[in-house]
Amino acid sequence: MKRIGIVLLAVFFATIGFQTLFAIAEKTPDELAKETEDACTATAATKPTPQMIMDKVNKACALLQKEGKAGFSKFKGKDSEFVFAGTYIWIHDMAGVMRMHPIKYKMDGQLLTDMKDTNGKRFFIEMNKIAKEKGSGWVDYMWPKPGEKGTSKKVSFVKLCNVQGEDFIVGCGVYDLPEADVQKLIK
Repeated sequence: MKRIGIVLLAVFFATIGFQTLFAIAEKTPDELAKETEDACTATAATKPTPQMIMDKVNKACALLQKEGKAGFSKFKGKDSEFVFAGTYIWIHDMAGVMRMHPIKYKMDGQLLTDMKDTNGKRFFIEMNKIAKEKGSGWVDYMWPKPGEKGTSKKVSFVKLCNVQGEDFIVGCGVYDLPEADVQKLIK
């Protein structure tokens, strides 16, 4: 039996080659995050509209309700429909723990309730409050654009989404809207 396995393995390697085998292997988290960030910056010339953001968040909630946490992988990488127009979908929970960030994956599993933006705003607390009280809404805060170090004004649509009995906040945002537009969205 062992010989058959070894022979099959040898035939497999001879047929596809080692390079193909390594290409099949999954990307590392760093590679996938970089690929996602690059896809964001490549599409940044197209500015998302608030309606586009809400539609993507609603579609992401529907996907999660259908596939559960297994759907998290569909929010990452250059071919994700949820990486678009210079932005992306992220997911955190009602406790304030990041569940999936496609670019800043090291935040996954981290409690974010004490995180403040450069103006001192605890925006994750505000996101959760809006989702809990209204089901969905807009929050403005300072956050780095994909591919940049400094922060920019971002306004994000967040929505409460129940996934297999667990409440998640699904969010997506747009950068550098005129202040008047930001204020309209928040109201």
